[in-house]
Amino acid sequence: MGNEALESIDISEEDKALFEQSVKDDDAWRESIKGDGRNEKLLTATIAKITSEAAFVNLGGKSERRLELAEITDKNGVLLFKEGDQIPVVVTKSGDRTRISHKRAVKRQKIAEFIAAHKAKEGESAEPIDIEGTIVGKNKGGYIVEADGVEFFMPISLAAFKPDAKPQIGKTVTARLIKMDEANGTLALSRRSYLNAQRKTRKEAIRKLTDAGEIVEATVRRIQNYGMFVESNGVEGLVHYTEISHKGPVNPAAHYKEGDKIQVKMSGYDKEKNRVSFSIKATQPNPWQEIAEQLEVGDTIKVTVANMEAYGAFVDLGNDTEGFLHISEISWDKELKHPNEVLRIGQEIEVEVIALDIENQRLRVSLKKLQPKPYEEFIKRHKIGDRLTGVVTSLKDFGAFLKIEGVEGLLHNEECGWNRSDTAKSMFKEGDEVEVELIKIDYDSGRLSFSKKALIESPIEIYAKKRQIGDVVQGVVRDAKEFGVFVRLEDGVDAMIRAEDLAPLKLEEIKIGDTIEASIAVMEPKKGRIRLSVRRFEKQKERDALKSFNGEDQRTTLGDAIRGSLKK
Repeated sequence: MGNEALESIDISEEDKALFEQSVKDDDAWRESIKGDGRNEKLLTATIAKITSEAAFVNLGGKSERRLELAEITDKNGVLLFKEGDQIPVVVTKSGDRTRISHKRAVKRQKIAEFIAAHKAKEGESAEPIDIEGTIVGKNKGGYIVEADGVEFFMPISLAAFKPDAKPQIGKTVTARLIKMDEANGTLALSRRSYLNAQRKTRKEAIRKLTDAGEIVEATVRRIQNYGMFVESNGVEGLVHYTEISHKGPVNPAAHYKEGDKIQVKMSGYDKEKNRVSFSIKATQPNPWQEIAEQLEVGDTIKVTVANMEAYGAFVDLGNDTEGFLHISEISWDKELKHPNEVLRIGQEIEVEVIALDIENQRLRVSLKKLQPKPYEEFIKRHKIGDRLTGVVTSLKDFGAFLKIEGVEGLLHNEECGWNRSDTAKSMFKEGDEVEVELIKIDYDSGRLSFSKKALIESPIEIYAKKRQIGDVVQGVVRDAKEFGVFVRLEDGVDAMIRAEDLAPLKLEEIKIGDTIEASIAVMEPKKGRIRLSVRRFEKQKERDALKSFNGEDQRTTLGDAIRGSLKK
């Protein structure tokens, strides 16, 4: 508003003078912020007033400018300044609008300090400057990275993120400083330059490690269950859990922690995947060479139980090597479920070497081979015919296995009872105690056979108490073969009639279910065998008939009659 406009306004001379002075002050202020190329200038302002809504600052004239409270409060909303304090501000002009920011001024000051500090070193060293910071914002051109309160700009083209990468806000990155613009107060970064330099440095370091093939110091960076990542001279690689100790696979976390310094040797490099492998055990003498020179299969050695799993135990030989004791080699007891039923960690035991593979670094040992075999001890104490009591350990379709004095033997279904329906599954359950007789020892296979029915009086033995040789009996034919027939007698006892003992009956005319009368020819209760004879029965009938014909006092037989006839 000029002097011409004031002529039309009815105001006092005093007010008119004050207004003209404010215009002059405003013009002077506007002139002061011109000419930095970005319509932006760093000034010192005085806080004139602070209200509940905003702060008002004086930039050198008599006019005051509004400053948002957020510019002078911390993240918790606490005021950082009071009225009368002088603070740096950045004044930005865009068209007719002017924005004042204290926080931007602080950022510009930090950038200026950063540039000043690093420009001073520029002549001393040409070493590149790498910045580790956090991405705090993004615009069309790139990312805003903040490190120690200093803001850097990283163009999208130099960020080297994958096109399908997730939003990067909050991500920590390391990038190389590529530009310091003192005039505009800007710093530019390139993550691509940093990564390219790292690849080049790593490639050179890998080449040196490969050529040297020496033991180097490394730092443990990350520990996983399959191994640990270590860094040596800028090269990061994996020490697989099988490369930590000559003992075999070990848990890295049980021996190391992040930050530990260790001795390693490069053991491999995959050029296609750009992966480096390190080994700790390669830095140590190979104890397996010592084992190869001192041990043979069959040797007895003293070891310490180091670890146990359900399938066996690992034993320490005392020279950074381990052997494996399978659960089947711990005890002759086949029912052993876990090594801890017999062993404990830290226990010293003597074992026999049963397998030795130096090339693959494997050693298998046996504990039970140094213990008496229960079978051999058993047959020293018992003989066939001994009556014993065993426990049913398992039931099968063909019988039951019994354990007696630590040894298992078979009770076959045929030996369970005298009836065909007597089977192990129908008579017993696991854990039952059963009294049996030892009926067989197989010395070659180490197998034992038991019998339950051997302790029970057989139906034939019972039958034999009521009958004797020559008794006439009746039986029903239940089966017929070429060599004879089988008949069922009273009390359910079976007997056989051989074909030659069937006369005058004919084998081919006999049918199952026929009733046959015969006399007992053979009776062997212990063998469970009864044999009948129709032929003998018929002869007996002839004798009985002649006896009846001749009278009780006559002793003439059919043979006598025949001989008398021949004399005549």
